[in-house]
Amino acid sequence: MQAMLVSRRGFVGSLGALAGTALLPRVGWANAAAEARFPHVTRMIDSYVASGKLPGMIAALGQGASAAPFDIARGALAKGEGVASVDLDSLFRIYSMTKPITGMAATMLVDEGKLRLDQPIADLLPAYGKMQVQVTADGSITDLRPSKGQITVRHLLTHTAGLGYSIIQKGPIRDAYISAGLVPGQASRMPLPGMDAPKPLKSLAEFADVLATMPLVYEPGTVWSYSVGLDLLGRVIEVASGQSFDAFLAERVFAPCGMTSTWFRVPEAQVARLSTNYAVAGGLLLPIDPAKSSIYLDPPPYPFGGAGLVSSPRDYDRFLRMLLGFGRIDGRQVMSEAAVRMGTSNLLPVGTDLSQSFIKGNGFGAGGSVGLGHDAGTYGWAGAAGTVGFVNFRAGVRAGIYTQYMPSAAYPVHTEFAQAVLADITEKKAAA
Repeated sequence: MQAMLVSRRGFVGSLGALAGTALLPRVGWANAAAEARFPHVTRMIDSYVASGKLPGMIAALGQGASAAPFDIARGALAKGEGVASVDLDSLFRIYSMTKPITGMAATMLVDEGKLRLDQPIADLLPAYGKMQVQVTADGSITDLRPSKGQITVRHLLTHTAGLGYSIIQKGPIRDAYISAGLVPGQASRMPLPGMDAPKPLKSLAEFADVLATMPLVYEPGTVWSYSVGLDLLGRVIEVASGQSFDAFLAERVFAPCGMTSTWFRVPEAQVARLSTNYAVAGGLLLPIDPAKSSIYLDPPPYPFGGAGLVSSPRDYDRFLRMLLGFGRIDGRQVMSEAAVRMGTSNLLPVGTDLSQSFIKGNGFGAGGSVGLGHDAGTYGWAGAAGTVGFVNFRAGVRAGIYTQYMPSAAYPVHTEFAQAVLADITEKKAAA
């Protein structure tokens, strides 16, 4: 699902609004209420919930890799009376915040020698050995030429494989993706524009096979274009690891991180913790995925590595804590320091065209945006229903915000949250 953030330097898909945190010292936040430590974040959350724009919102914020998160929570899981309040254990559809988890899973396999960063994926998925590319991007799907290069693991990690996305592409290639069922995500039991897959595919293997029959939109390694690359990477992880993708995540990421509330399918027993997702239309909130009848209570056709997870603020904070600990959390080494440093570094191929991208001015790592220059040290991504999660290694900061509405562009939550965190940390440093 598309995740867009705006930094003070322009329209980018990065956490660049936190640029200044790279220059800040570690700040002690141990002895005051969360609202006092983060007044800008608090005011931002109040502005959405008290006004009725959104029924609930929670921020999970932390310093370093060891302390539990602070939370600033307002409102409820849904509109109406008698609905549970949001808290750190509430469940949210994190959509594209799934991508950094998938990306880090791949870097683990690279670190272990089961994959190589610049390895052609045709080594594992032979159907990708001879791809065709559109002569005109988003143009004819019959006017094609042979690809000059091979899709690599690096390309899948960084949206430079040349693959399409039904939420991004236009014209016949978009129609072909939807018709073929290449829509690796779900939002509602109701048909929604851009989210309907008339022929749902039954497995990651089938998804990969069908995707290989589609022309590429761009030559591999040349253009950053938001894509289904992280979903295809799930199949690469399956072949390289010998495990199903969801089993690999459960065993190698969720269990050792202590992430007990992160699933591709929400257990029926946990529905009371699940938020309702809304569409914002004409100033109204329309429930498109009510918790009690959520599509996330059903098993998905296959695990969507680009947009499929539901998680809690506490759980996703544990993932961010693990990254800040360079792979270590609560005394357990989940992944190596080298793998974390690789995944949170700029992995874009040299010369990648960013001119039409929404990460212009930034880099891209394993499924997430990477700050460059004064922004260095920031890594993270956002989700299509208003969620954001990121770390900044130089400041030792981790932060996430969780609410549920679509489209994400209806409100500037992504931008405002990063800016509010930056303002609070900057003021704390000035007062120190």
